[in-house]
Amino acid sequence: MDVLSSQDRPGPITFVSDGRMQKKIAVTPDSSRCSACMLSEVCLPLGMPRSEVSKLDELVKERIRIPKGSALFRYGDKTEAVYGLRSGSLKTQLEDASGQVQITGFLLPGEIIGMDGLLENRHVSHAIALEDSEVCVIRLDDMDRLSLHLPMLQQQFRRLMSKEISRSHQLIMALGALRSEQKLAAFLINLSQRLSALGYSPNEFILRMSREEIGNYLGLTLETVSRLFSRFAREGMIRVQQREVHILDMQSLRMLAGTDCG
Repeated sequence: MDVLSSQDRPGPITFVSDGRMQKKIAVTPDSSRCSACMLSEVCLPLGMPRSEVSKLDELVKERIRIPKGSALFRYGDKTEAVYGLRSGSLKTQLEDASGQVQITGFLLPGEIIGMDGLLENRHVSHAIALEDSEVCVIRLDDMDRLSLHLPMLQQQFRRLMSKEISRSHQLIMALGALRSEQKLAAFLINLSQRLSALGYSPNEFILRMSREEIGNYLGLTLETVSRLFSRFAREGMIRVQQREVHILDMQSLRMLAGTDCG
């Protein structure tokens, strides 16, 4: 995970209309930039030639720090930017008029947030920090301007939109077509793969989301998720201590999932 540069200059703490707290950080010439970021192989510059990645340095002019439990944006907020998660983790969720919540995703460093707000220029979900997190701000006006001189940026943006659609398809499959034990097995494998791409251990990790949040995302009750974690542990596939997970038998977990978890 990228380490914050000592040259990043924290800006003032700002309170958005609903009282949530954010701290904006100006990106200076001495700050860690896209061309030098440890996440460049999984974030916006993925697959771009090094000569073109350096041009992205002018795209990110500020970052935002979001305390645990605070919102990066909420449903109905105007979409002026998309965000690259630099550190921490977030969840996205929908909420109906009665307050019923459906979690639609868990985001890790290097992943882009806010794509769902591009059609109507209004965000159609909430993005909440699961822990203290920081995002790079990619303003749409700056992206449009830079795309005129960097055609591959449009290709990258289409790739990111395709990835977002694929993530939605995975959620639909998990909620509708899989048995409960398949859902949790697929969830753990998917998380393992994504953490491995970031350079972390694919077999040992800490869940930043609660069991209740996992259940909400997968369409399972808290009791079912807890029971399945215990079952997986009894069968020797995982070892669990609170939120710390150690995958002991990846092959058996894959066979149980019975689906592509990528």
